[in-house]
Amino acid sequence: MMRTDLPPGDADVLTRLGQLHADIDARVQAIRAEAPAWLCGKGCGGCCRRLAAVPQLTATEWAFLQPALAALPSAQLSAIARAMAQLAAHAARPVTCPLLDQASDACTVYAHRPVACRTYGFYAQRDKGLYCGDIEAQVAAGQLADVVWGNHDAIDQRLAQLGETRALTDWFARWQASAAF
Repeated sequence: MMRTDLPPGDADVLTRLGQLHADIDARVQAIRAEAPAWLCGKGCGGCCRRLAAVPQLTATEWAFLQPALAALPSAQLSAIARAMAQLAAHAARPVTCPLLDQASDACTVYAHRPVACRTYGFYAQRDKGLYCGDIEAQVAAGQLADVVWGNHDAIDQRLAQLGETRALTDWFARWQASAAF
């Protein structure tokens, strides 16, 4: 793990990230229980193909994600490296996440995915809407009137305590350059 990028003197940041993941998972499960036909799920990939920008990760999120990347088969990791390099060179909108398996529309590192990916479609941010056009359409049609959305502003406050933030492509390039790749 790249522990040198974790907040200095903060040995429990991975534990705090794990607690944040657990809190997000609890909110997601509650929403899914209220609306079993919820759109977001494995194989959708819509949000992963229509990102507004390159995903941003904290140092702690990167430290958690890196071992999952390292465990991927070399051919898959090479494909991700090519996608990262292409994205770093030219991030045209909409951005497609380089961690998305294009064939299955599933995340290659799902269990280790960043917080932004975990919250997308289940959390709302003050004055910024819901982001997913499909979910917004259901809200407009009154189909999700009883959903209690997660508070993304509170998530952002907790993320701010987990180290510096960089673009996924930057973390990946640093990792590649360090010969740990």
